[in-house]
Amino acid sequence: MLRTFEKAALEAGKAIITVLREGFPVAMKADASPVTVADEEAERIILAHLARDYPEIPVVAEESVAAGKVPDIAGRGFFLVDPLDGTREFVDGRQEFTVNIAYIENGAPVAGIVYAPALGLAFSGERGHAERLVVMDDFTVGARSAITVREQPDDRLALASLRHNSPETGSFLADHAIFKCTNIGSSLKFCLLAEGKADVYPRFTRTMEWDTAAGDAVLRAAGGSTVTLDGTPLTYGKTGPAADFDFANPNFISWGGRKRVLEPA
Repeated sequence: MLRTFEKAALEAGKAIITVLREGFPVAMKADASPVTVADEEAERIILAHLARDYPEIPVVAEESVAAGKVPDIAGRGFFLVDPLDGTREFVDGRQEFTVNIAYIENGAPVAGIVYAPALGLAFSGERGHAERLVVMDDFTVGARSAITVREQPDDRLALASLRHNSPETGSFLADHAIFKCTNIGSSLKFCLLAEGKADVYPRFTRTMEWDTAAGDAVLRAAGGSTVTLDGTPLTYGKTGPAADFDFANPNFISWGGRKRVLEPA
């Protein structure tokens, strides 16, 4: 499955970079978030790959959902796709935007890829093994290396959303005596935890499942975890009356390390 994800993500990333170089208009969706032709073209490419290789598995994709196309996923494994996470970063000329594809099984992200085409980096993972991929200028993989989370050091480094920070984040860091914090956009936060470059990512503002699933899959494959505020694993496929909003995540904490991850300082 990761082979399909990799091919789809690299092709989608190439299309995104082409749009970036040629210039593009920006439209606003109903939720006031931006969308560009790069989002739409990347999603078209990814959906074509998934339909070819896994026609029986439903796909929940951000732009398709925005257009009212939501498949029935009840009792089934399914894909979650964010073709361009960090569209605001993309529009502003930052390099942190990513392509995200994940497979969800029994509510858990069990396989995923996060590709940052402007950085030439990708991260993938499934079932206990995660990798960092160096992507060349011709959009082929030049090198692979296994990654894993690090144990929680005494001077833990937190990651926070570049655009969606909150007072609760500051309180969390103070409660856990975490004094170092870096702001970064997109799902790359999960990947920095997964490769042992940071320790915790608290999120107290709204995210959607397609924003987090691929990065969360990589993080879990590297030995980390993502839990809600009551300490239970974050689940996917949240729809219907029990959900705050279909495919919306509650507040969560992603941890990179295995030691003291839920203990206040």
